[in-house]
Formats: sequence, C-alpha cells, structure tokens
Amino acid sequence: MLQDNKLKSRKVFVLAGGVVIALAVVFAAATFFSLRPVSDGSRHVDFAVRSGSSLANVSARLAEAQLIHSQFFFKLYMRLTGKSGRIKFGVYDLTDGMSAAKIAQVITSGKTKTISITIAEGLHDRQIGDLFVEKKFFSSRDEFLQYASRKNILDKYKIPAQSVEGYLFPDTYFLPQGYPKEKIIEHMIDHFFDKVKEVKNFPTEPRKIHETIILASIVEREAKLKEERALIAAVFHNRLRDSEPLESCATVQYLFEKPKARLYFKDLEVDSPYNTYKVKGLPPGPIGSPGLAAINATVNPEKTDYKFFVLKGDDAHYFSKSFKEHNAAKKKYIGP
Repeated sequence: MLQDNKLKSRKVFVLAGGVVIALAVVFAAATFFSLRPVSDGSRHVDFAVRSGSSLANVSARLAEAQLIHSQFFFKLYMRLTGKSGRIKFGVYDLTDGMSAAKIAQVITSGKTKTISITIAEGLHDRQIGDLFVEKKFFSSRDEFLQYASRKNILDKYKIPAQSVEGYLFPDTYFLPQGYPKEKIIEHMIDHFFDKVKEVKNFPTEPRKIHETIILASIVEREAKLKEERALIAAVFHNRLRDSEPLESCATVQYLFEKPKARLYFKDLEVDSPYNTYKVKGLPPGPIGSPGLAAINATVNPEKTDYKFFVLKGDDAHYFSKSFKEHNAAKKKYIGP
C-alpha cells in the first residue's frame, strides 16, 4: 500500500511538472508571437511620446496605432528589460515592421531631431500661431489659423466651433522641424483630451465640453493666484445660474490685438458677442487655452454665494456676495 501511494504521488508530481512546463511553453510562444513585427514595415507612423507619459499610456497608444500585438506583453518586455522607466518624450518614426524590442529601443533612445515650443496657459490661437511662426513651423499666423479652422479636424474631434481655440493644450512640445502642419494641431488636441481624463467630473458630450472650455478659458485669464481659480469659477457659475452677465474683462481683452494695461468704460461698450458686459451667457468660444488647473476649477468650483470680485492690487481678489459690497470694494481698491 505504501509503495502504491509513493507511485501515485510520483505520478501526480510528474503530471504537475508537465502542466507547468506546458504552460511555460505556451507562455513563451505567446510572448514570442506578441513581440514579433505586426506587418511588413510599409506603414510609417509619427509616434509622439508626450511629456510625462506612462508605460501604460504608451503601450495603449502603440496598440491603438497597430504597432504592437499586445499591450500586456509589451509592458512585460519593458519591465523585464529594465526599459519601463527610460521612455523619453519626443516624436519617433516607427513602422509596423519593427519588433516590439526595436520599438522599445527607439522610444528609449531619445534620438529625435526636435525643436521645443512652450505654450503658456491662457494664450489664444493668434498668440500660439505667432510662436509657431517664430519656430518656423508655419509661414504666417494666417496659415496657422487656417489649419486651426480646418473642418476635417473639427469633425474628427467633434468640436462644435469654427476653430480649435481652447483645445490646443498649453505645455512644452518637442517636434521635429518639418513635422506636418495638420499633425501639429492634432497632436496638441490629442494631448488636451489625454489630460482632461485627469479631471474629476469632466463632461463627455461635445457641446458640454465646449461650454466647459469656454468658461475655463475665462477663469484662466481672470485668476492671478492658483488658489483663487475655484472661487472665480464659482462666481461665474453663480452669475450664469441667475442669468446675469459674466462681466469679465478678459473676454473684452480678447478682442484686442494686444491686451491693454487697463480697460476704460468706452472699451466695455464695444459691440461684440465676446463683450460679456453687454451680452448675457457665455461668449461664442474660448478666449484662450486653459491649463488643467483652470479646467479642474471650472468643473469642480467652490461652493459659495460670491457673485462679484475685484482685483486688490496684489494679484489677489476681493470677493463679494452683493452689489453693494462689491461697490464698496471697488472704491477701496480701485478708487472713486
């Protein structure tokens, strides 16, 4: 009996060992297949690794671009080879004939001929266009604005407007000279939609997204201190709720080629749908490209009854609940 039990135990051990070996062979085969090139290399892709991109994000986008077979095995390969933390941002010329190992080598090499361009929070498309002209990506501001108004781009991203104003996410970009003009616009919009995923409660419906970005662009230009963004957003939400004009100086400034040091009463009389002193509701479109903090503040404003604010002179604002209190604050901080 004892000998029979030993024999059974040995058979179970051998069987278990065989299963493990079989699973290992299957896993190795799956790994080998997943790391092979997707195709013959006839398709080239300008693949942009954005600043701060994670391995998961890069892997997902490589799979979406049909450059790798499997996100899982690509991430596993990157981790096993110690490359997971060495991905460098830039724009890489990849083909569908590259193995996963070759793609990993390229995106960790950092060998891209790029030019950096920094888009600050709050800049509008005219200003952004001038920066791209300065870096010789576009021949003129008008050419940039034409690309920023292309219907095929607006349709692709379901932007309910006449231009991509507000969707060119502010950040530092690294682009090769001669990078296709249309792809520059799309690259910045892709970055916008990637970043807003970080914002809690961010809307998904195109019209609601657009309204959010319009208001966030105003918050971006009005807020001088980061800790005041959510308060300023609350003021505008409260005024919209009560069907009162936003009365934002920033929307009037948008009408001028260069911002004025100070607006006068005659400036507030200009006839324009962007003059929120005369027109109720949101202006027709964003007045610039808001950063993530302004977008977050707009989507998740403070809970307050404030409906007015006035600049105190030290970049901070005084917030009021009533018109009477607001007038007193204006006399104090601006003068009669």
